[in-house]
Amino acid sequence: MDFNMEWYRVFYWTAKFGSLTKAAERLHITQPAVSHTLKQLEASLGGLLFFRTTKGVTLTTEGEVLFKFVEQAIHFIEIGEKKMAEMQELMYGEINIGASDTLCKHYLLRHLEQFHKEFPDIKIRVTNRTTPETITLLKEGKIDFGIVNLPTSDPNINFRLSSPQQDCLVGNHDYAALAERPFPLEKLHQYPLLLLEPGGSTRNFLDEFAISHGVRLKPEFELGSLDLLVQFAQSGFGLTFIVRNYVTEELSSGKLVEIPLIPSVPERHVGIATLKGVPLSAASKRLLEFLP
Repeated sequence: MDFNMEWYRVFYWTAKFGSLTKAAERLHITQPAVSHTLKQLEASLGGLLFFRTTKGVTLTTEGEVLFKFVEQAIHFIEIGEKKMAEMQELMYGEINIGASDTLCKHYLLRHLEQFHKEFPDIKIRVTNRTTPETITLLKEGKIDFGIVNLPTSDPNINFRLSSPQQDCLVGNHDYAALAERPFPLEKLHQYPLLLLEPGGSTRNFLDEFAISHGVRLKPEFELGSLDLLVQFAQSGFGLTFIVRNYVTEELSSGKLVEIPLIPSVPERHVGIATLKGVPLSAASKRLLEFLP
């Protein structure tokens, strides 16, 4: 049987009022239209739903059974409509975000704090993954949007440029002499180098930058996070590349020194990744307005 919601709306309001006339008024249709619709529903179900009385109409035994289920269905639809309205007004909802640990800490966190203060009832879930893994999650529909390191590309993804990032070469106070004059990239092999593990967008970006200038980066240590790179560099294990804004405190305190590199690493950006052709929820759209 083909389901016709309009038939059941007419049945519901006729049963509620016990009157074809009042049901017609509630539904803004004519009484003959109500009568015709009920006859179609009865014919479809193969049984009478109402019988006429001097005061209007009354449900048959079969009609009373059907009404219990239709009433529940109408109730659930009303709840769904209410939830939809609440989501549009950001009184309710959930946002799923993909981002690396570093981007969560240095980029996303402060914006999430502001959003949460304004919309405390929106549930936020952050999945920590590398940029390539975040893009995979987005394409699989497991997150609403991703915070990624650019440059990266995918034909199915829209990337919006956000905050700029400037990578710089740093070391601890043992390398202070190197900070006194421009340091050639081709001499980097003379010192121990710390880099992220292969496969991530940041490591790929730095490798491609070096290769474009005829240099191959050969790290002595490969670590899993930028925070570990900073800690190892502070402990004197070698030089590393880091986004300058991520180590402002360490640079100002002297725990790390910046070594002016020639040529300097090109500026890149944080990116906001969304899936092409897939609309965002009201909550996700509002959160993206908080991001630069």
